[in-house]
Amino acid sequence: QVQLVESGGGLVQAGGSLRLSCAASGIIFSDYSMGWYRQAPGKERELVAHITVGGVTNYAASAKGRFTFSRDNAKNTVYLQMNNLKPEDTAVYYCNANRIADRRYIGYWGQGTQVTVSS
Repeated sequence: QVQLVESGGGLVQAGGSLRLSCAASGIIFSDYSMGWYRQAPGKERELVAHITVGGVTNYAASAKGRFTFSRDNAKNTVYLQMNNLKPEDTAVYYCNANRIADRRYIGYWGQGTQVTVSS
């Protein structure tokens, strides 16, 4: 059974920092690209950051320069370090694991962790 368990969310003042973690089990972690998505109330889920199997990262424009995405294959865990948080970063943050196998997309989601940034 595949599980992605996010942690690290919470309430923080604008300008503060949080580090989200996502621990994976039930998959060969090193075979999967990983992503952090977020969904604010009334808005669609959006990609925040992505990291490939090889550790190459990409960020949404809103996250560049403030967020850092990393992975630790030995711990089957990814981290999203979020600095200089803004009220508009308030959302539920979801971890995603994905790969292409036999031309099929295989993806899994965590349950989400709430991040609230107060002004």
